Amino acid sequence: MWILRVARIPGALTILLLLGLAVSVAHLPAQNAPPAPVTRNDIAGDWVVVTHEDQPNYAPGPELGDYAGLPINAADRQKAEAWDATILSQPERQTQAHPVQYIGNNRGPQRILKILDPVTQQLVAYTLAGSFGRADRVVWMDGRPHPSDYSEHTWDGFSTGRWEDGALVITTTHMKQGVIRRNGAAVSPYEIMVEHFFRHGLFMAVTMWINDPIFLDEPMTRNYTLQWNPNGFLGEGNVFQSVDELGDKPLGWVPHWPLGTHQTEFAEHANIPFKATQGGRDTLYPEYVLKIEEFRKEEAAEKAAKAAAAARPARR
Repeated sequence: MWILRVARIPGALTILLLLGLAVSVAHLPAQNAPPAPVTRNDIAGDWVVVTHEDQPNYAPGPELGDYAGLPINAADRQKAEAWDATILSQPERQTQAHPVQYIGNNRGPQRILKILDPVTQQLVAYTLAGSFGRADRVVWMDGRPHPSDYSEHTWDGFSTGRWEDGALVITTTHMKQGVIRRNGAAVSPYEIMVEHFFRHGLFMAVTMWINDPIFLDEPMTRNYTLQWNPNGFLGEGNVFQSVDELGDKPLGWVPHWPLGTHQTEFAEHANIPFKATQGGRDTLYPEYVLKIEEFRKEEAAEKAAKAAAAARPARR
């Protein structure tokens, strides 16, 4: 019936109706059409970190000798045992920002801003401003490559970003050697850090991993959450100032613990075997609790043997 009625319409109007029908059909989604591009959840804004993971390591701070949960090797462990946090009181280090691998390890940026091309208004980079010590960084979004291996290494490294499945993936290289935990556990200048920033509303989930062929037996992974904080303030209070903190120490004095020092206070305070505090790849997995029980038995046997030896009468 509809076709018969169209046939009675004057010729010009019939042509217009047929053109409209063709346009409507053309706009119908094709069965094999490519998927729509993934929406990029912009990360710009003011943020505050929500610390759920490893909270005691950031406030009040880690215990000396506690490397549990870090896949460090023997070389990194020896370096950590000799490191003294008082080194940050040296004049040349008082205004030193936290290294990016520490900021990326649960501290997070406090403000993220866009850098736009002044003519095209295309996104060139993001700037990530850290809170404590202003550990600022730039994440280049314009496709530029990472520099040569022989280029300068800095506290913030060299970062590039790309969008992947709605998340901003940041790859950072060319970092100075720096701590990943404030009791001395560190990573080398040969590390690579990859971060995933995924925003969902007022929150942003961040997952990062560090691969270091020198100090880590396997990649270290951490997660943290940022919450949108539009009333955030990033001012002069987050900038270090240099003052004399070393008192009567001679010029050039370098704080350190002698090689071979073993920090046992944490193990004693937490009532866990000393071996369980020394980190390593095994400490990352739940099965390690079985190892801890083995260490308890070993320590108990050692104490019993020492007590028995002390009770024996001395030979004349």
